[in-house]
Amino acid sequence: MIRALILALQLLTRLPVPALTSPPQPQELGRSVLFFPVVGLVIGALLAGLHTALWWADPGVLAALVLVVWVLLTGGLHLDGLADTTDAWIGGQGDRHRTLAIMKDPHSGPAAITCVVLVLLSKFAALQMLLAGDAYDVLLLVPVWGRTMIVLLLVTTPYVRPGGLGSPYADELPRLTSALLVGLVAIATVALLEGSGGVLLVVLSIGFLGLRHAWITRLGGVTGDTLGATCELLETLALLALTLLVD
Repeated sequence: MIRALILALQLLTRLPVPALTSPPQPQELGRSVLFFPVVGLVIGALLAGLHTALWWADPGVLAALVLVVWVLLTGGLHLDGLADTTDAWIGGQGDRHRTLAIMKDPHSGPAAITCVVLVLLSKFAALQMLLAGDAYDVLLLVPVWGRTMIVLLLVTTPYVRPGGLGSPYADELPRLTSALLVGLVAIATVALLEGSGGVLLVVLSIGFLGLRHAWITRLGGVTGDTLGATCELLETLALLALTLLVD
């Protein structure tokens, strides 16, 4: 299990972790998906710690610092997926094969840059409002939910690039355990946020179903890029929803 956690940290963050002594097996990659929410919790704990350490700072300055650290911790991995997905979605013009081909192009066009800027701007605005109060639980939970949605997509949706880098994660994923893990995160959300947590679950469920429908309708399933896009978009949705629930 330690190897699976290390693999999850290596994939989803730029945090220093011990080097593995042997190449990972497909089964280990599949089990590492179970630790994606744990990686989110690590990210959230670091962001919450920054919030605690700089409690005296102006909320706007603190929001900028939290967002910068958030991006640095992930290396912009999910933002890259969002950019590739945006370019492919617009350039693909409704065609599945064209969309998948454009998604492989490492270059980012104006649409991708615009989408990334809008997502970061939305996150900053929401963080600025939330960090004016006690946002410790929010900072803990939102990164967890972003990565939990990746797990839920892998459990419920076909992976459409056979032989791709994400194939072993999707093929070897322990599905029953993953579903139970998603339920556990939902229970923890309600326990920490109470009524707001219940509303947040409804909002995230609607967002998840909408994105899943879009991925299936256009692509027949998900790719690594759409998984990253899902994480970014639903993190943003969660932050914006929580700003509306602040008393």
